[in-house]
Amino acid sequence: MNGAGGVSRFDIAGKVVLVTGAGRGLGQGIAVAFAAAGAHVLTVSRTASELEQTSSLIAEVGPPATEIVADLTDLDGLKDLAARLWEVHGRIDVAVQSAGRQLRKASADVTPDELRAMLDLNLAAPFLLSAAIGGRMIEESVPGRHIFIGSLASRIGLPNVVPYAATKSGIVGVVHGLSREWAPHQITVNAVLPGYFDTALTRDLLADPVRSNWVMSRIPMARLGDPDDVASACLFFASDAAKYVTGETLAVDGGWLAS
Repeated sequence: MNGAGGVSRFDIAGKVVLVTGAGRGLGQGIAVAFAAAGAHVLTVSRTASELEQTSSLIAEVGPPATEIVADLTDLDGLKDLAARLWEVHGRIDVAVQSAGRQLRKASADVTPDELRAMLDLNLAAPFLLSAAIGGRMIEESVPGRHIFIGSLASRIGLPNVVPYAATKSGIVGVVHGLSREWAPHQITVNAVLPGYFDTALTRDLLADPVRSNWVMSRIPMARLGDPDDVASACLFFASDAAKYVTGETLAVDGGWLAS
């Protein structure tokens, strides 16, 4: 469906898109999908070799990526990082907060350091980085889009991943709060909640036949997700088709939450 001048409301060609955690997994898939749609992608990860791989994939489908190696758990440095990212193209139109880590262990065995590490990367970093970018969007009158990657654990209880679930539940709170705060500035804030995907975060779980069978039994579509499934949801939230959608969560889970 087209808007004024015949331009599709789903078109994001020429937009400047930041994707954190872009070195692998869902983040890499999201970055490649945005590049294929014609966006200028800023990829962020702490591992340079992974970003190089993502850049190679992006070079096959769209404009070249700009790689930014950064440790997002350096919370005090995130304002400077936001400024550095902004200056690459003179603006940021879309920020996709995909970086994250998983921790699978009994709650009684979780250490304070492990909990702090989860909170820093999965919750504090995406909030602070988006807050800094959002502030610049307001200053520059950019009607931006912020997209956070949550989880099924944002909505339901799962055993042995409580620190992870706490951070992903917190992401939904961030989305709700920022969406209200920034709505007057025409900045939208939404979250995608992926189900189970074959990525580094789930590979140990899916390698166990018993747990893998349990996961598959809960998915009505009877398959794991593909990173492109999450990327498509992000593309929607980033486009003008979703310009009046804010404060929402969209599950991409093959029907898990509906079952």
